[in-house]
Amino acid sequence: MGSLAWIDDAAARDGAAPNAPEAARPSDAEALDAYSRVVSDVAAQLAPSVVHVRVSGRTPRGRRVEGGGSGVAIAPDGFLVTSAHVVEHARRVSVESSDGSERAAAVVGRDPLSDLAVLRADGGRLAPAQLGDAGRLRVGQLVVAIGSPRGFAGSVTAGVVSALGRSLPVRGGARVIDNVIQTDAALNPGNSGGALVEGRGTVVGINTAVAGVGLGLAVPINDATRAIVGALMRDGRVRRAYVGIAGGSRPLPPRIAARLGRRGCVEVVEVADGSPAARAGVRPEDLIVAIDEEPVESVTALQRILVAELIDRPVALAVVRGSEQRTLELRPVELRAAT
Repeated sequence: MGSLAWIDDAAARDGAAPNAPEAARPSDAEALDAYSRVVSDVAAQLAPSVVHVRVSGRTPRGRRVEGGGSGVAIAPDGFLVTSAHVVEHARRVSVESSDGSERAAAVVGRDPLSDLAVLRADGGRLAPAQLGDAGRLRVGQLVVAIGSPRGFAGSVTAGVVSALGRSLPVRGGARVIDNVIQTDAALNPGNSGGALVEGRGTVVGINTAVAGVGLGLAVPINDATRAIVGALMRDGRVRRAYVGIAGGSRPLPPRIAARLGRRGCVEVVEVADGSPAARAGVRPEDLIVAIDEEPVESVTALQRILVAELIDRPVALAVVRGSEQRTLELRPVELRAAT
């Protein structure tokens, strides 16, 4: 409105009539400011790739549930990614594209520990979105959320990256999703599984939670989540190593930090009976500093290290006990997660 008023005022000063001919007015494209152009371009580019997901099923206790969310096409042959909680208890799934066409879909695999799931839609080709890298995001950067809040398919909201590196507890706090993106782009129930897109049109996150007014969270697209999606597409599940400790990120004592050349560690708070850690001799108050010489400076770093390749393989666990550093032989087992 401000730009149009300025044009009319300028015309009046030049002696032209206040209501200039239509040809003198800016076109709709010219009237859009840079912010609006980015949002509208991203919305047009991603609309064919984002679907509305409808779900029906029953809980383990037999209660019928119906719900929905959003999904993002990632391959032309029907593969989509969504949030794991969207398709929990699903027996029937269908997806509706932006052109109004609807087709049945199947859950290929879901991973509650990352809140990601992969679907495959029946028949026809999908327009896959281009996946980006959340590691390149900056606080304050423009992002666009596309999904189906409250069932309104193809809804678009915009905002900025409010914070990076957040942690989102899952499964009662037993594990966290790390490096979560926080945004003030408006999210509502039904946005889960939809796309969080940066200004060039690449998907940098999968919207996962509404933490409050103006506070939405998205699982980042990065090497770790690409590996999870790949495992779900290939095997229908994600294998993780389990050691059997509860711990917390702690700063190392200054003398030990100077000796090791790092600042953080994981302090063991509890060791599960009969677990690999218990068999290896891990004790509460031990400070875990490395696994197979890979530094462990936080709980999220430890989670990233505990991948399928470590299952049933002896690894060297470096801990500090008191003022002494020692190495324990640990053999992780596979983490069994409810799906």
